[in-house]
Amino acid sequence: MCSLPVPREPLRCVAVTGGTHGNEMSGICLAQHWLRAPGELQRPSFSAMPVLANPAAIAACRRYMDRDLNRTFTNTFLTARAHPDDPYEVTRARELNQLLGPMASGRAFDFILDLHNTTANMGTCLIVDTAHNVFAMHLYRHLQMLSPELPCRVILYQLPKEESGSLDSVAKNGIALELGPQPQGVLRADLFTRMRALVASALDFIQLFNQGTAFPAFEMEAYRVLRGVDFPHTEAGDLAGMVHPQLQTQGQLASQQTPVTLIEKVME
Repeated sequence: MCSLPVPREPLRCVAVTGGTHGNEMSGICLAQHWLRAPGELQRPSFSAMPVLANPAAIAACRRYMDRDLNRTFTNTFLTARAHPDDPYEVTRARELNQLLGPMASGRAFDFILDLHNTTANMGTCLIVDTAHNVFAMHLYRHLQMLSPELPCRVILYQLPKEESGSLDSVAKNGIALELGPQPQGVLRADLFTRMRALVASALDFIQLFNQGTAFPAFEMEAYRVLRGVDFPHTEAGDLAGMVHPQLQTQGQLASQQTPVTLIEKVME
């Protein structure tokens, strides 16, 4: 990994977004806090703006109202003519694109940090568009070095920027920060505190970058999605299996060298 992250220009406009999914509470409550006390996000070399991404879904404590907002930031939706019957998230995506973008323009925000929770026991995870996003990889390394006892993983979400559909794709650069396990609609104090500290450290990293800090080269592991595996179902479509008790809540990664039973049959 090279020692000088790209982009090389200082980042001046940063957004921290919570509530892209309306039942992922850590980012929602943090964004609400920062809207009341925005000074916590500010650093000497740049301004940072908190954003509640999906207000209607947040009010309803639902993932989304009509469609997943985090799959809606595509050229197809953003450039189509507006219609009164458009799904709520399509309209909201266009609003956010105007606020934080427009996507792929010189006026777009320099960086978006989008906050998420997951029910999976995956700890801290950064979701990055490509392995060539050197800035994000150095940010990951910075966060991992600050808390080596808490694993931080990188997942590569490899789609073209304009068609990834994610909120952070609106900016010139961005990542999603995901913490778990946390049930939907529930706020865990430990994950709230952890996310708050991670955001502060990420902003501190941007400050170091803006000051011209050179970061040492390093090696790292990153994960990418190979394929999805659905649960088995009966001919009638009913669930016929569940996660095996040995794996439930463990958050372990299976390997070819360590075969495990992934599915346990539902009682007939």
